[in-house]
Amino acid sequence: MDWQARNVRDVDVTLVQEWNDGKVRAQQDYLVGEEPLEIRAGEHALSVTMRTPGDDLDLAAGFLFTEGVIERPEQIVFIEHVAQCKPTERGNIVHVELSADVALDLEKTQRNFFAGSSCGICGKASIDAVRARGVRPPNANFRVDPEVICRLPEELRAKQQIFGRTGGLHAAGAFSASGELIVEREDIGRHNAVDKIVGWALREGKLPLAECALMVSGRGGFEIVQKAAMAGVPVVASVSACSSLAVRFAREMGMTLIGFLRDRRFVSYCGGGRLGLAAEGAPRSVKP
Repeated sequence: MDWQARNVRDVDVTLVQEWNDGKVRAQQDYLVGEEPLEIRAGEHALSVTMRTPGDDLDLAAGFLFTEGVIERPEQIVFIEHVAQCKPTERGNIVHVELSADVALDLEKTQRNFFAGSSCGICGKASIDAVRARGVRPPNANFRVDPEVICRLPEELRAKQQIFGRTGGLHAAGAFSASGELIVEREDIGRHNAVDKIVGWALREGKLPLAECALMVSGRGGFEIVQKAAMAGVPVVASVSACSSLAVRFAREMGMTLIGFLRDRRFVSYCGGGRLGLAAEGAPRSVKP
């Protein structure tokens, strides 16, 4: 099977009118692709997520792993795009055949996927649900220098091919302790970009990502940190703020969580020991 199959619809072209200082001109512009991806197990639809086409099989595999449906790569018997479908659905349905030892409660699984995308679930229930999957604490011995952390946004941005053309999507990248970019993925949803990375690591036999720092564009929400924890990532950094639930979960898991990573400044919410940070003076109110 071709795990690296990509879809040409990751970028579209459209005609726009640009208004600039009172002058109007027509020109072509690039748009980031956005289409629904349906993930099926057997004949049953498990989830539908809006994504940027490309690395769909990695996305589906990563989603199944980070959502606790599978625990090992060999539990995926095969995974492929569905060929026999409507023309409008072509390239937008992934079929996964799971091994017999995967106990799939279809009703419960579909309900949890729906709840996980809403804003009405209890924070404690969310953390308890992840903890119930038996997630292990991340590598306590992983260390990364703050100078390396400060280089990650620029390194990630330089590899964003689609963003360079459209300016309209998120990225995630896994980096070594020395700042080497190991893998990068783009998607209109930041959580999808993370799932694509986890799916890549799953199929390559590289889980857990115990010697990696994960860099994400946008904010660091609970879903991002939860998926990183499932993959064994010890350090998560984002260019924007982190949510309260994300910080709470990262602290409980013993992860290092970084936000507002811009230029030569960042905020460490927890796990500063991996960065060699020592508190100086009394705590004070900080406005990023």
